[in-house]
Amino acid sequence: MQDSSLEAVVVETGPDPDACIVWLHGLGADGHDFEPIAAELNLPGAVRFIFPHAPVRPVTINGGMAMRAWYDIASPDLRLRVDAAGIRRSQASIDRLLDTQIAAGIPPGRIVLGGFSQGGVIALETGVRRRPPLAGIVALSTYVALADEFPPAPPDAAPILMMHGSLDPIVPPALAEDSRRLLEALGYPVEWHVFPMAHSVCAEELAILRRWLLARFGWN
Repeated sequence: MQDSSLEAVVVETGPDPDACIVWLHGLGADGHDFEPIAAELNLPGAVRFIFPHAPVRPVTINGGMAMRAWYDIASPDLRLRVDAAGIRRSQASIDRLLDTQIAAGIPPGRIVLGGFSQGGVIALETGVRRRPPLAGIVALSTYVALADEFPPAPPDAAPILMMHGSLDPIVPPALAEDSRRLLEALGYPVEWHVFPMAHSVCAEELAILRRWLLARFGWN
């Protein structure tokens, strides 16, 4: 089952999945972008992977060209002219998707929400506000977009896995570091890794992600 307002790629790694990973793609991509990780992670249990497609919308930084985007980007400096309304709309859509999975029988503590770049922004904004907490949040090559509005961590805050490339020209490493420090200052448990790469994903990240997911789902 999935939220009817978002089209999505759904992959189930076994019958009657009792765990769910919702993964949000980056700007201009779609749900198929990270579909291969369902097989590459090779998790031992039955997992429902959901890779939703962001809505198609004009993106200012790309000359107003319409593409899949979780929110608008107006400036290369991601701290400027932040599309708070667009972020909140996407957050609401992902909340509905998560609610649908819970209604279908997968408890919050068996759901991980993750994303890359823009998708990671939405994963963070949505995941930290879920009550009861999710099993965890994954944030790759991303940042906190609405720092002034980010809530302090509750006592049972979901753990966050955050990884970034030291050569990233899209989301500057300094911005990611600032975001990590903000999350830690607000009380969130953050596991942080940096790799010598650009705005991408590497095999070392996937190995760490697999280990982290095994722990979250109690499979290690």
